[in-house]
Amino acid sequence: MYLNCKTYFSFRYGTFATEELVKAATQIGVTAMALTNINSTCDIWDFVQFCRQQGIKPITGAEIRNDGQLLYILIAAGNKGLYWINELLSTHLQNGKPFPEQAKEQPFFTDPKDGYVIYPLGTKAPEQLFVNERIGVLPSEVNKLYSIDLKLTADKWIIRQPVSFQNKTYYNVHRLLRAIDKNVLLSKLSTADYCSADEYFMPPDKLLDAFRQYPFIVTNTYKLMDNCSIEMDFKTDKNKKIFSSTKEDDRILLKKLTADGFAFRYGKNKLAAERVAKELKIIDELGFNAYFLITWDIIRYAQSRGFYHVGRGSGANSIVAYCLQITDVDPIELDLYFERFLNPHRTSPPDFDIDFSWLDRDEVIDYVFKRYGKKQVALLGMYSTFQYRAVVRELGKVFGLPKEEIDQLAAGGNADDKIQQQILRYGRLIENFPNHLSIHPGGMLIAEESIYEYATVFMPPKGFPTVQMDMFVAENIGLYKLDILSQRGLGHIKESLRLIKENQGVDINIHDFKKFKTDKRVNDQIKRVQTIGCFYIESPAMRQLLKKLECDDYITLVAASSIIRPGVASSGMMKAYIERYHDPENIDYIHPVMKELLQETFGVMVFQEDVIKVAHHFAGLDMGEADILRRAMSGKYRGNQEMMRIKEKWFLNCRERNYPENITAEVWRQIESFGGYSFSKAHSASFAVESYQSLYLKTYYPKEFMVAVINNFGGFYSRELYFLELRKTGATIHAPCVNKSEYYTHITGNDVYTGFIHIKSFQEEVVQQLLEERNKNGLFLHLQDFIERTNITKEQLNMLVSIGAFRFTGKKKKQLLWEANFLQKKNMTHVPAASSLFADAPFKFQLPAFVDDPLDDLYDELESLDFTLGNPFDLVNDDPHKYHLAKDLPANLNKIVTTLIYFIDYKVVTTIRQERMSFGTFLDVNLDWVDTVHFPESLKNYPIKGRGFYKVTGKVVSDFGVYNIEVHKLYKIGYKERKYANL
Repeated sequence: MYLNCKTYFSFRYGTFATEELVKAATQIGVTAMALTNINSTCDIWDFVQFCRQQGIKPITGAEIRNDGQLLYILIAAGNKGLYWINELLSTHLQNGKPFPEQAKEQPFFTDPKDGYVIYPLGTKAPEQLFVNERIGVLPSEVNKLYSIDLKLTADKWIIRQPVSFQNKTYYNVHRLLRAIDKNVLLSKLSTADYCSADEYFMPPDKLLDAFRQYPFIVTNTYKLMDNCSIEMDFKTDKNKKIFSSTKEDDRILLKKLTADGFAFRYGKNKLAAERVAKELKIIDELGFNAYFLITWDIIRYAQSRGFYHVGRGSGANSIVAYCLQITDVDPIELDLYFERFLNPHRTSPPDFDIDFSWLDRDEVIDYVFKRYGKKQVALLGMYSTFQYRAVVRELGKVFGLPKEEIDQLAAGGNADDKIQQQILRYGRLIENFPNHLSIHPGGMLIAEESIYEYATVFMPPKGFPTVQMDMFVAENIGLYKLDILSQRGLGHIKESLRLIKENQGVDINIHDFKKFKTDKRVNDQIKRVQTIGCFYIESPAMRQLLKKLECDDYITLVAASSIIRPGVASSGMMKAYIERYHDPENIDYIHPVMKELLQETFGVMVFQEDVIKVAHHFAGLDMGEADILRRAMSGKYRGNQEMMRIKEKWFLNCRERNYPENITAEVWRQIESFGGYSFSKAHSASFAVESYQSLYLKTYYPKEFMVAVINNFGGFYSRELYFLELRKTGATIHAPCVNKSEYYTHITGNDVYTGFIHIKSFQEEVVQQLLEERNKNGLFLHLQDFIERTNITKEQLNMLVSIGAFRFTGKKKKQLLWEANFLQKKNMTHVPAASSLFADAPFKFQLPAFVDDPLDDLYDELESLDFTLGNPFDLVNDDPHKYHLAKDLPANLNKIVTTLIYFIDYKVVTTIRQERMSFGTFLDVNLDWVDTVHFPESLKNYPIKGRGFYKVTGKVVSDFGVYNIEVHKLYKIGYKERKYANL
């Protein structure tokens, strides 16, 4: 009877969580029910599984709406029917087409036996219904049946009892969600925009009583439900199973490709050969040959297009992946734990995260769609959820609160009246509801069968088909993602190689990693923490960690890449690691077994492999259970009950092994601290490889490297910091010039010309027009020539004059602005260059002798670019040299100093007492780093107020050779007053 149930995956409509819906049905004795979310099949498989657990027969379907108007409900009679529903939804959602209002010439579904269509009463005449169509009657609509002759169409009527919310409270939640969705005040919400107040689990006896005069309608409803079923084997792998023609061919091909790669990677190495044979055997036994070959195929395509990649994830533990050039991490060198990558208990294939430049990734994704078929391939979806503060803001608007009140509530202020109290109450209820569909950062599904067997596909703005399914549901049914990701760091490397080739004529083999990791200059760069612009090792926290470790080698950098993760840091184990790293002879291991397992990392669990080893060898969990622990701590596991079972077994096993309770509890605490924030060793090693590649380029080609970082608009810091770092390389940085600059920043010799893209509000089409005209007809001769040839608008022209783009003329900016204004008024039209060259001489102007103040130029740069191209301290209204500098801090340890510094960044954290404190990152006048610590009292009394200059007084402290200032006082210092004198 409950053939029209919804969860909160009817976005901004339903209020039930999926499991909650099923449990609520169980409580009233429901034995069969259908999930029909609005234009959505997001949680179909979770629903099926939860129903099976509760002994309920699951029925699948969807409620079809156009712009909120209910058209009909589609019910799948079986898996073929669900396929058809997914395909219908996908076709219309991808193309943005409205759904047909009803079936006309022929029935919906390929075969009418595959499913049912239920129309609301009054939308289609009973005598017009096809064989598989029904009319659903609400309990509140029974009285409308009195005037209808039901004899001829008696088999076409069924009960329709929608279920959208739990109770009166959640009915209010539903109405609030609808107001949020419609972006209207609650009082302005139309009754057509929300459901009726009886769309809850009406008890079965009450439903039957409502239709007591129409027993055939009850019979029809039960008959329909009896004719429906759905099958799903959750335990089978549904990824593409064959790459070539047969499974045996796949095995032979993978073995051959691995052998070819082995010769390249190792030559002759008995230990490596033994591991290759072991891996190939298990890969074949577990049915993962095709998975490796597909990944290899994607890499092969990328290499053929000249795309650079980094392979990481647990698959980087694999020597087969290393031989196939999927990764550049040597598992023999790093003694990578084979069982982390693959073990006989593991049912899912290893994780391959393949990073490409942000410029190349979409082409790689497009190749996968074309190579493996659009019906078999889709991007993986995910759900954006309502976060509490955002919900409070939305509810504030729905209730019509003024912005000031909304801001105060969202910031955690007290609720002063009944409405504000309601907002906070309902905000807590809505928190973590799915808000809308989104895209997983990199996951792709490549299925053996059509994606429509499992999910609906929609088309997000990204432009690639994406499933209405997140990674948890996908993995639960046996579809395992392949991550094809993008990152700016690879863009830095690719652009660097291009610029180095163009500017210096040098070709670099960026894959020559063995050379990079042993290069003394590169390792010295790490030790001196000269890492700005380098992937993963440029943040303040990472730079401080590298300094504390005095890191100057690859192995230490691999560990540092994982130690910096929040789980290790927050548990206190990062501090312990640093201490033990510097004093390895005096380590007090918590237990002899832990020494045996973790001697390489000084008794500290640093990598995910460490947890697997400890769980298996210390606590006696089998490898399958250890892998569940690994997945739980990496945020990829969703079964809390299973985790509780494993935790109980952990403590039980440890008691049986007679470990002291305090040691057992402490080791478990360390494992729990990883909580979603740790890396596998191979993953960290992959990051370290890329860091070394960036470091090599930064060390030997610093100018080109920093230009590449600037052109990729990606990194930890703002563009300003990277221009300052470029300045430190000795490059001569020029403001944009109409005759020298390009759209992006470029380098010629030692000269760097800032790209037009950095000029705020300067239109891209104007840049393209400028460049096309210059490339076609030569350099611009003077201002008049530029205006005639480009026909640029006054506003856009003034931007170029202000930034100094016409300095080649030798004229002052103020003079150029006067001339530009006059020439624009003359309504100059576009003149071909050939005509312009032989035209009369340009207008001559009788103007006063203007003077350009250097301070004005700095302000012009600040206004046009958001930063200056020179030292920012040229603008400060104080003398920075009379204060302590960064280089003075070691000599003033534990003393109070005052310094004048320029803001770069800061990070706010919450203390154990739930107070806010922060860590600041600044520069001194020499552009050297000054790091600050702002404890809660200091931060409260002297808050950091954004970018600019600060005079800071505080105590110099040191932690493993890293110097910071504990801030006691902080004052913002102003800029020099701009001079507007014209003569």
